Amino acid sequence: MTAIQAVYVRGHEERPDPKPHIVYRIEIQAHVRSWQMWRRYSEFVELHTELTKSTGSSPPAPLPPKNSLAILRGPFRDSSSMTEERRAGLETYLRAIISAKDDKWRECYAFRDFLGVPIGRLGTMAEGSTSSKQFSSSSWLDEHLELQAKIRDIRADVNKRDALSDRGDVSASHTANVQAKKKLAETLSRVRTLKQGLQELGMAAMAQGELQRRTDMVARLQDDCEKLGKMVTVTRQASRSTAAPSSQGFTNVAIAPESDRAALLSLSKPVTRVFGAKKPQETEVTRPLDDQGLVQLQNTQMEQQDGQLATLTHILQRQRHLGEAIGAELAVHNELLDELNNDVERVGGKLSSAKKQLNRLG
Repeated sequence: MTAIQAVYVRGHEERPDPKPHIVYRIEIQAHVRSWQMWRRYSEFVELHTELTKSTGSSPPAPLPPKNSLAILRGPFRDSSSMTEERRAGLETYLRAIISAKDDKWRECYAFRDFLGVPIGRLGTMAEGSTSSKQFSSSSWLDEHLELQAKIRDIRADVNKRDALSDRGDVSASHTANVQAKKKLAETLSRVRTLKQGLQELGMAAMAQGELQRRTDMVARLQDDCEKLGKMVTVTRQASRSTAAPSSQGFTNVAIAPESDRAALLSLSKPVTRVFGAKKPQETEVTRPLDDQGLVQLQNTQMEQQDGQLATLTHILQRQRHLGEAIGAELAVHNELLDELNNDVERVGGKLSSAKKQLNRLG
């Protein structure tokens, strides 16, 4: 769940109904907004049981002891230190799930529902649910940011597969390739859902400029998915084609015709130095050099070109990071402008109503 940036258990509250109990305030921070939820300890226990059952393994951190308040008598008398200890334990429990390398716990529906993730995003992740009408303007942006992170994960898996293949670890390379294909299939499905959700938002009177901007965002996601699909498929086919000759030896190697062999071994033409042009020409730099000097000159020029390419690569990477940061900032600003536009429309409606009432009184 990459859209969730941080989770805190900031405080607690004592409630008398239906019987005296304590609820804990959970604050969740996402990309473009934050919210809070109130949960009892018993709800944490139910979440832990559901996560263990659905994933087949316990979450990375244990819950604080269940009977830490059992020795108390009366309505939470002298329980501040124990309540604070439990609050810290619950916060550690949630943070361990959010920061775990394995996302099987935080991608579970029960965990998202426990944190109160907006319905629009729950609808895109729930099994068998492809409804796009549940997207709101902000939840659509959250889903887009999460899909961008998924695409980065797929690229990382592809790079890992290539690195393992270079080292000759065929089994691990195949596993990484399978993971990349699974993530890509899920991402493609979610991109289609995101596109449908954008159509529904467009029918809900979204501004034309914002609608066009988000359409371009979806198109970029589709382009990235298409490129990743080609990378996975083409590389896999190339590996198969290169593996075929090794299993058959040299039986399929084409034999050169006799004319080519004669031309290759013929000494009728004098051996001369070729500089790549149709009419080789010496220059002031190459004229005083012998063959070894020419090779050294070529290596020097290639090293200079490599250095220039490395510098250009660094500049382009920095420009890309700046572009991504600007894009994220613009997304936040557009969300704020949408909220401001909604507030202005709401205030305008109230003013119109008040004006009509004044005219009626006058």
